Amino acid sequence: MSAQRVFVARLAGCQVFDPAGDRVGRVRDVLVVYRAGAAPRVVGLIVEIPGKKRVFVSISRITSIGAGQVITTGLINVRRFEQRNSEVRVIAEIIGTRVQFRDGSGPGVIEDVAITRAPTGLWDVTQLFVRRPKTSASPFAKGPTQFAAWGEITVATGASAADASQLIATYSDLKAADLANSLLDLPEQRRIEVASELSDDRLADALEEMPEAAQVGILTGLDDERVADVLEEMEPDDAADLIAQLPDEEREHLLELMEPDDADDVRMLLRYAPNTAGGLMTTEPIILSADATVAEALAIIRREELPVTLASAVFVTLPPYDAPTGRYVGMVHMQRMLRHAPHERIGTIIDAELEPVRAQASVASVARMLASYNLVALPVVDETHRLVGVVTIDDLLDYLLPDDWRSSEDDTDAALRSAVAARTSTTGRG
Repeated sequence: MSAQRVFVARLAGCQVFDPAGDRVGRVRDVLVVYRAGAAPRVVGLIVEIPGKKRVFVSISRITSIGAGQVITTGLINVRRFEQRNSEVRVIAEIIGTRVQFRDGSGPGVIEDVAITRAPTGLWDVTQLFVRRPKTSASPFAKGPTQFAAWGEITVATGASAADASQLIATYSDLKAADLANSLLDLPEQRRIEVASELSDDRLADALEEMPEAAQVGILTGLDDERVADVLEEMEPDDAADLIAQLPDEEREHLLELMEPDDADDVRMLLRYAPNTAGGLMTTEPIILSADATVAEALAIIRREELPVTLASAVFVTLPPYDAPTGRYVGMVHMQRMLRHAPHERIGTIIDAELEPVRAQASVASVARMLASYNLVALPVVDETHRLVGVVTIDDLLDYLLPDDWRSSEDDTDAALRSAVAARTSTTGRG
């Protein structure tokens, strides 16, 4: 078998197939071990299989790598991947690392790693694609690049957070949930470095997909001003759940740093127990007057940044139209709007049969309402019948499922029932 060379950054996200052509999963990283006096040797791939589960596939099980795909023997151990002390992930831990050239010519940053398959079938790291410091003062200039053998460089110590930029580039196309899983797979210090370099909105999206303990772990590695900026980008209910995990003094400090409107939404949510409609709701539904037309309402729900659950309906109230609003009038489902002329007023097609729930309503009653009326979103009102928010089906499921549902698909029905029982007996937030 002739030698074959593959660049790891291009391998990330490639489909993995079995010999019959059925898709097994996607490549998320390459695992190597360091060797004394020799380049690192590839021991396997980290592959994400259905269910967001990451497993180890030994390099001996890989029959082909190329043309944007990986072929395996079909024999995969589906036990969840756990990294050993001797193993190093190329994308997560090597790409973006600062190095020094042994010939004294200066530093560089690894931007890609080439692995080569020898006639024996073994894969080794053979070349590094390294970018040197830029020589021009122009902000658009980049430093020169060159290939280097592993033996020509030494890894620098004390790499700065800026080194995470290359790794972030490999995450650019990931959905929020996949980005969250990728961050959770990183060593703790590397995770904070990458989080520090993500944009506020991108980090906020990823945090919303993480367990609360992991959210707090990342935010404690950031300065308070940055934390406040990220919290402002999060959905108010997610931000409230996160802030609720912090000590009272730190919680109030962060709220003071946030924009007043965002902080007010979070403060309102913190007043409600987590096992109530108020504790589950978001304060940013689409709220319109009864005089708005079907065309206007449909134009608003088409916005790309709007979550699907919130785009399922609009809510009609008396002024003011920011939660907490004027008196709640009713809701209009998206499908109902599609059946009426664009010029019609949404006040004439309100769903008059659906009653909102009070903010103090239990999770059980919220679940019954959503299930009974096949709803995606349920309006929540206060004691004066003002709309204060909506509970969406994804927030309900997030509450009912076990804390580790994002990282494990092996939970039994008994474990789920136990988690639901434990949560519904809770009396207060955080």
